[in-house]
Amino acid sequence: MTTDDGSGRLEDLDVLVGRWTMTASFNSGGTPPLAETTFEWLEGRTFLVQRWRVDHPDAPDGIAVIGYDSEKATLVQHYFDSRGVARVYDMSLTGDTWTLLRIGTDFSQRFIGAFDESRDVITGSWEASSDDGATWEHDFDLTYTKAADD
Repeated sequence: MTTDDGSGRLEDLDVLVGRWTMTASFNSGGTPPLAETTFEWLEGRTFLVQRWRVDHPDAPDGIAVIGYDSEKATLVQHYFDSRGVARVYDMSLTGDTWTLLRIGTDFSQRFIGAFDESRDVITGSWEASSDDGATWEHDFDLTYTKAADD
């Protein structure tokens, strides 16, 4: 019997490694806040660490650790932010689509992002659901652009 260790799915995450600027739609006019995120492998390449900073009072800074959950047979993202919020998202990176999904008892969230042809821009949006994912409402758009020096 063979077991799926997720190594193929982890290798797919290489496309995220580096520094990215972020632009969100919740900024109403004016100059968008300075926002960036980095993705880097933890030693051993079994976990990808994401760190982000956003110069906006409505957006927390944070860290996430992405890895493979063999019991669920999927990637997961463990999310922690400067407000003290901790969440776990199921994650997939399939073809040109990056998806994060959390079905929670308080509310549910999902992010769906699409890579452009160069794989240097991810255009996506966050949605929320108050009924365990039956109905989704747009929360905000989020675009990642890979930094030119990476």
